[in-house]
Amino acid sequence: MKVLIAGPFGVGKTTLIRTLSEIPTLHTEEAMTETGAPVDDTAGLPEKTTTTVAVDFGRLTLPGQVVLYMFGTPGQRRFFPLWQDIARGALGALVLADTRRLSDSFEIMDMVEEQGLPYAVAVNCFPDAPAHSVEVLRTHLDLHPDTPLVLCDARERRASLDALIALAEHVLDGLPAAPTAALEQP
Repeated sequence: MKVLIAGPFGVGKTTLIRTLSEIPTLHTEEAMTETGAPVDDTAGLPEKTTTTVAVDFGRLTLPGQVVLYMFGTPGQRRFFPLWQDIARGALGALVLADTRRLSDSFEIMDMVEEQGLPYAVAVNCFPDAPAHSVEVLRTHLDLHPDTPLVLCDARERRASLDALIALAEHVLDGLPAAPTAALEQP
């Protein structure tokens, strides 16, 4: 199953995929240059020295031989046409957010909604980021009550897995119910 890992620039998408993938990840990170400095706002991201320029890819096999193919998208606007291509065929999206720059997530959530993808939001808890309750974050992100919201640290496997589980449960809850044998007529 294909899932999209989306979010704004510098939010931890590559890290989350690396944390969860059972295979060496495919990543297209490049060193940030002076040419990109006016375009890629690194305010609040003092350690950011690379950026994804195409796609990240990882794989995770779940019990029951369910395989998740995780596709990470670049977070900058100039890559949005590529983002739309990557989103085709995805069952859902995990949108990462950062409390240091919550408003940067709105454009990504809008794009996910425009693609008709169910999604969950995972707030990546950076050590220097302001901490807020889930209720406060839900209000600030203006999330629909049914949209899952979890806190995670993309560097920690269990927390990242919990975020993917929240997405999977949300996708499954949205599937049409299978007809029961009692309702079927021969």
